[in-house]
Formats: sequence, structure tokens, C-alpha cells
Amino acid sequence: MRIAVIGTGYVGLVSGACFADFGHDVVCVDKDASKIDALHAGRIPIFEPGLQALVETNVRGGRLAFTTDLSEGVKGAEAVFIAVGTPSRRGDGHADLGYVFAAAAEVAKAVSGFTVVITKSTVPVGTGDEVERILRENNPDAEFAVVSNPEFLREGAAIDDFKRPDRVVIGGHDERAMAVMREIYRPLSLNRSPVIEMSRRGAELTKYAGNAFLATKITFINEIADLCEKVGADVQEVARGIGLDNRIGAKFLNAGPGYGGSCFPKDTLALLKTSQDYEAPQRIVEAVVAVNENRKRAMGRKVIAAMGDEVRGKTVAVLGLTFKPNTDDMRDSPAIAVIQLLQDAGARVQAYDPEGMEQAAKLLQNVDFKDDTYATMEGADALVIVTEWDAFRALDLKRVKSLLSEPILIDLRNIYPRDIVENAGFTYIAVGR
Repeated sequence: MRIAVIGTGYVGLVSGACFADFGHDVVCVDKDASKIDALHAGRIPIFEPGLQALVETNVRGGRLAFTTDLSEGVKGAEAVFIAVGTPSRRGDGHADLGYVFAAAAEVAKAVSGFTVVITKSTVPVGTGDEVERILRENNPDAEFAVVSNPEFLREGAAIDDFKRPDRVVIGGHDERAMAVMREIYRPLSLNRSPVIEMSRRGAELTKYAGNAFLATKITFINEIADLCEKVGADVQEVARGIGLDNRIGAKFLNAGPGYGGSCFPKDTLALLKTSQDYEAPQRIVEAVVAVNENRKRAMGRKVIAAMGDEVRGKTVAVLGLTFKPNTDDMRDSPAIAVIQLLQDAGARVQAYDPEGMEQAAKLLQNVDFKDDTYATMEGADALVIVTEWDAFRALDLKRVKSLLSEPILIDLRNIYPRDIVENAGFTYIAVGR
């Protein structure tokens, strides 16, 4: 099947490469010529494990191509996926749908024959209706149907999530379009991945509701962690105790410095704006957003307290800058708030991240970025682990102690057993333990 994907960002590029790997003929379209030039040269604009090899394999196989010419990319396509960005709109927090609507208007002029236009971007309820109106307005004679097919990809595990998904959600009303969607995802039948068909609005809301629920689990266990510290309990034991209940599940119950990234912050905010528009308040999500925002700076205060409540003139070593491991994504990373609070209190910060240094340098000022893990610790008065990269999980504690001016390890991801660190002669501060 011939497929066009509009947008070569995270979702568009991963989706396009995976569809091509299924055997479909895929063209990825982007207006950014520098992105397309880079892809033609074999350079991937994002870091995602396995993506480079997947793109290269399918380009060589003739199943995956890139272009800036939308008309050429859409020509002859049976399905067109709109996978452009929907960032939070400045001023009010609503999802900015300008890129989606602009893409829809261009697609309308380029389609020929019956075409399924699919919103892959994360969009508020009712966006599909507007996309349909735009298509009709720009090409009254076009034969098309609009479908919602939200993505559920985790950064760092996106390819596996796409090929072995928990579920595929398809929202639409036109049976011809639904038949096309079933054919697109037919390769997943071998894995027995459930394909759930529903209304278009239901599919749009499913994406936001899912992310809001996961954000709620993270925020819940973070507040339980605060209580654990007050009463002398261990949040890891509590999380295991409740996570083994199948009704709750263990995932997203790791206490830490709060959630970040490209999805949870903007999607929870967009859900709140939609709820306000429809006068259906989402009080739980409101609390989640507020608590998570406060938590990031609270982790900075935790570091200051561990250093004797005074950090002016002291140096703090920070390991991990991205919002999670196996990505270079710095969007709403807790490390940003932690570092900025430390700098506001007069501390010097030296930091390292395996993949996020280039992006971090665009967002953080006056940070001494180091070339490797141990160089980051030299002469520092404390070490803070903010992101749980594998490279930080088995540090040589004897070497770490020799490099630090003071043996203080603040573990905001709880990746070390307390007894091992304390037996090595450190003051050890964790979250909820």
C-alpha cells in the first residue's frame, strides 16, 4: 500500500520507517529542507535506539523515501498520515493546531482518488471534524475520509512499541476508510496486537485520557514518596506492594523528580483546556499538573538541604539532563528546573548526559558541560543523579568518592541501594526512602 506521512518529527519518522518495514511504500514529507537533506544523507535528526538502522534498511530496499514536495509525496497515496507537531499554544495552553490545519489544506489539493486522511498527531476532541471541513473547503470534489489513529510511542522504545503495541486505536465512521486502516495494520496480526475501532472523537480523547492517567500514576507515587520520608517508610517497598495488584500494575510507580517530555506536560494541559471549553472540569488532572510543576523545583530544594542548606559558591555535579533515558529530548525535563534553582541559590553546576548535551546547551546557561561521567564529578561538593541512564547505574563508588570534595550522593531516581552507598562512605539522599 502507498502511504504518505506528513512530518518527519519523532512520530512521523518512526511511523514512516515502521510502516515501510512492514512492506508498505512510504514517502515522508517535510517542509524543512534541512531535515530532508539530512535524511537523504543518512543523518537522523532525533536520537531513538534502532531508528538509524531501520531507516537505512528501508531506504536501501526502496520502500522509504523523503521529499519536501507534498504534492509529489501524496500523489497516488491511498493513506495520508498527518504527523506534524501540536505544541502548547503560547498564552492559553491549548494545543496549537496550526500545523495540522495547514497540512490538511495542502493535502486536500494534492489527493486524487479515494484517500484516507489520518490524524496521527495528538489533537483535541473535534479536530477530525475541522480537518474534514478544511479538506472539503479546499477540494469540494475530493473523495476522502478522515480517521483518527493516535500514537502511543514511548521515547527510547518507540520501534518496539510500534511493532508490538499494546493496542492500535482507530477512530472513524467510513467503512471504506476502516478497511484501508485494517490493511495498513494487518502485519500486526501475527503478534495478535488488538486493533480497537471506535468513533473518531473517542479515539482523539483516548490519547489524552491515557497520558493523563499515566501522569496521574507518576504524581501519585511521588506524593506517596513524600509521605514515606515523613513516616519512615520506603517508597520502593510501597510501590512494589501496590504494583503487584493487577488492578494497579507496577509501571509508572517509580518515584522521582516528576514527569517531563514531549507528551505528558502538553497533553495534560490540553486536556484541561478542552474540559474548560466543554464545562466538564477535570479536577484530578488539575491537581496532577500543579503537583508535578512544583515537584521539579522541590527536588532542587532537596539537593540544597542535603548540602547543608547553603550552596552559594559550591559546585554541584549533575548526571542526566534529558527527561528520561535513551532520548535526547530535553522538553520539560526535571533537570532544567533542578539546575536553575541551584543556580538561583548561587551554586555552580557541571553536568553530563550521554545524548542530551547539544539540546541542553540551548536551554541552560552558565552550565559547565563535561565530556564524560567521571569528569563531571571532579572537585564537586555533591553528585546528583537526575536521569537514570544505564551508564550511571554501576558507578565506581570508590572513584566517585575520590573525585568529589564532599562524599554526598543525591539519587533522585533511586537507582542505588542505600546500604551499598553508605558503606562506601557517602551521605546518601534518595526519594521517599
